[in-house]
Amino acid sequence: MSPPSSSTERYALTIAGSDSGGGAGIQADLKTFAALEVYGASAITALTAQSTTEVRGVQVIPAAFVRAQIETVLDDLPIRFAKTGMLAESSIVDMVASIAEARELVLIVDPVMIAESGARLLDLEAESFVKNRLLPRARLVTPNLPETQALLGALPRSVPEMISAARALIALGAQAALVKGGHLDGDPIDVLVDGDRGEPVILEGPRIDSRATHGTGCTYSAAITALLSRGLPLEDAVRAAREYLRGAIAAAAARPPIGRGKGPVHHLHRFYD
Repeated sequence: MSPPSSSTERYALTIAGSDSGGGAGIQADLKTFAALEVYGASAITALTAQSTTEVRGVQVIPAAFVRAQIETVLDDLPIRFAKTGMLAESSIVDMVASIAEARELVLIVDPVMIAESGARLLDLEAESFVKNRLLPRARLVTPNLPETQALLGALPRSVPEMISAARALIALGAQAALVKGGHLDGDPIDVLVDGDRGEPVILEGPRIDSRATHGTGCTYSAAITALLSRGLPLEDAVRAAREYLRGAIAAAAARPPIGRGKGPVHHLHRFYD
């Protein structure tokens, strides 16, 4: 099969941290873009010494060099859709918001703040910059419940509270919010609200019994970004991304484990027997 022409190629950019274990961050995003047939570019905000069991160290990249990565890519490739992950520091958050506005990027914000191991991935000052600078540029923000608590000050414990939280995030400036309820007991439920008057969309399905859940948030938001770049409406993109992620979790659960902790999902499961 011949490669697609540049007129039919789809592109997406991830602005995030690097996971040396390969399961989350930039690595997860690029695998997801590829699995969904989108060309992925990247700007690395931080290097992490990370595995399935721990984050052993973090080295933040200077904001000026993160800017150089982003602008170099945008000057060359026709990218409209970008996602953010770990942004680490307020100077990086502020710079990304400025570029998103100047370049009119369609921005998906995954507000990565704390790793599953408990390591902080966003400094406290930067949290206010996410709320005040980045959310007003976001087409969609995709927090899990602890991240929702960090942004709003209260932990949602039910679907009605998740709906209220999504509306509160929209009131902060995001065009839409996807509040992810994987931390709730029972089957996971996500809530999508698009616009300040949008009706909530409740997404649910049985919980998959698996320890291979490292990088699920990165993968989910990357899949949404890729599918938006392919022209899907937001609700359709979220539904399809959720099904892709569930397939990646199930496929990883059926394979020998990777690592001694919570292993990664199987991003490329569609291409394996």
